[in-house]
Amino acid sequence: MALQLHNSLTRRKEAFRPLEEGRVGIYVCGPTVYGHAHLGHAKSYVSFDVLVRYLRYLGYNVTYVQNITDVGHLTDDADEGEDKIAKAAAKERVHPMALAELYTRSFFEDMDRLCCVRPDISPRASGHVIEQIELVRTLVEKGYAYEVNGSVYFDVARFKAYGKLSGRNIEEMIAGARIEPSPDKRNPVDFALWKRAEPNHIMQWPSPWGVGYPGWHLECSVMAMKYLGRTIDIHGGGLENQFPHHECEIAQSEAANDAPFVRFWLHNNMVTVDGQKMGKSLNNFITLKQAFAGNHERLTKAYEPLAIRQLILQSHYRSPLDFSDAALHAADSGYQRIAEAVRSLRKQLKVASEGSMDQDVAGQLDALKAKFEEAMNDDLNTSVALSVLFDLVRLTNTLAGSATRETLGAVDDLFTRLGGDVLGIVKPEYEQQPDADETQRCELAVEILIELRNEARMRRDYAFADDIRERLGSAGIALEDSPTGTGWKFL
Repeated sequence: MALQLHNSLTRRKEAFRPLEEGRVGIYVCGPTVYGHAHLGHAKSYVSFDVLVRYLRYLGYNVTYVQNITDVGHLTDDADEGEDKIAKAAAKERVHPMALAELYTRSFFEDMDRLCCVRPDISPRASGHVIEQIELVRTLVEKGYAYEVNGSVYFDVARFKAYGKLSGRNIEEMIAGARIEPSPDKRNPVDFALWKRAEPNHIMQWPSPWGVGYPGWHLECSVMAMKYLGRTIDIHGGGLENQFPHHECEIAQSEAANDAPFVRFWLHNNMVTVDGQKMGKSLNNFITLKQAFAGNHERLTKAYEPLAIRQLILQSHYRSPLDFSDAALHAADSGYQRIAEAVRSLRKQLKVASEGSMDQDVAGQLDALKAKFEEAMNDDLNTSVALSVLFDLVRLTNTLAGSATRETLGAVDDLFTRLGGDVLGIVKPEYEQQPDADETQRCELAVEILIELRNEARMRRDYAFADDIRERLGSAGIALEDSPTGTGWKFL
């Protein structure tokens, strides 16, 4: 079966074929960088990371673009309120660009720890203002946009296909508008392409319509087209961005170019907490840094980043993921099972004898690979794909001490390709874990040094005693003297 993806535009699974044979262009809406990334971000970016990885596994040359929003995203996600970056910067008393830089670095640090591949291009909204102005100018000239008091709005009524992604009807949207529209707008559903900046607004640029800043929807159209062309293969993002953000992207892009903007729209579902969407606006989020450190009231311990990745892969990208510490704990246990099996396999591989490939094992590997690809071809069914890794774990356990180097190498290669290259939860290398005998010998050595130190103190050779303490300290071991004796612990 060829790769089938659920296209949000057509609301059905379709066989994926790129516009240009062998090459795929993907654009994914990146973060608005005014705070640390949370588990909801992880769900989105791990999901699309797996898509990119799998397309490359299938042999495609993929260009992956993921933007950084550092200007224009207003607090109500539409056209009103304050700029999210500017508001957070004022609160922290720093320049907006300094704040954006801080949280951009933080975002990539977290994504690296989750083993997400870096995008090929990570363009910033603030670095493409000139191109955004040019797109607005085109839309005004073609009659799709109008200027009022220094702001420019897209005239939704002129674009008859508005609503085709979200399934909304323009007339019903206008009739059902619940908020008082801006007096500058012809219709409540018209959206801002360019916003007039007040004199005290920090982020502003000169334009043909006066000093201002771009609307949030504008940046993604501009950067997708700049780096991937007028029509792109895949555009991804969170389900919450389907309307209005992605709907507006379609309108302004297709109005400007008279060409389809995106062939496949993919949307991941959200992370929920007690049935509510996890997000900064609801203040119910857990940042990834808190999860890594176990520093949150909802968490009982610190979690390995790849355990969080495993939790995400256990659910389908289009399904909601309800977060709980218990669910994360179970995912952590599953991840450790896989990691320990791979460590054990690679340890056996170093001492295994030469010999021919076990043909029964070869047949099982072929069947597992086919099962994995069938699951991934079915709209990236990572939960079934993940079960293949546990099948590999069980197979590995049956080979202990009996398989040839060639057989163990073939199992390790499949772990690496499926679990590493595609799912991103099998590491190329693991830190060496000391066995029980090694640990026991280390503890005995420390106890001997403590006895030598105590003997030195009894004969008043304090310099020698202090030297032992300092050397153990430099090795990461702290001594603790008490009336009942001397204990020790790792620093």
